[in-house]
Amino acid sequence: MPLLLIPLLMAGVLALWALLLPLALIQRYRRGKLRRRARGWASAINSALLLVSVLILLVSAWVLDHWIALALTYAAVGLALGVVVGIVGLWLTHFEVTPAGLFYTPNRWLVLAVTLIVALRIAYGLVRAWQWWQLDGGAAHWLVAQGSLLAVGGLLIGYYLAYTFGLWRRSRALGARA
Repeated sequence: MPLLLIPLLMAGVLALWALLLPLALIQRYRRGKLRRRARGWASAINSALLLVSVLILLVSAWVLDHWIALALTYAAVGLALGVVVGIVGLWLTHFEVTPAGLFYTPNRWLVLAVTLIVALRIAYGLVRAWQWWQLDGGAAHWLVAQGSLLAVGGLLIGYYLAYTFGLWRRSRALGARA
């Protein structure tokens, strides 16, 4: 009898995720545009961990290149575009130097754009999964069309890598002046 409840539990978790996803995206935007203190050590750790994420993304894309056409190309182009967007994001960020330290406020339009990219990619993936399920194409056909997922992943990782590295450099330069 308890085994029969597992599909019901999985459906409930999926429904809960679908209901909470819009709230999570709204919160992502609201928190993303808040004024924050730049901490050099945190930015350094984030940059190092994001470099590890870049390596994992590129190795994963290289392996997936056997099943998804141009997977490595999608990931590399997304990563390069993300670095450019991250540099633009640093230029658009408002920095304040106070006696308490360096504070920054990210550009609200760029935060909104990144949040919308995530939301649109999730929606696109769900629509494509529904289409393939309706056509009874199976998981193999759905996987072939997921190259853009690597591009969006590369874009996000590249953006955050460039942004956190720029924050680290800015906070380090401030620390050298103090």
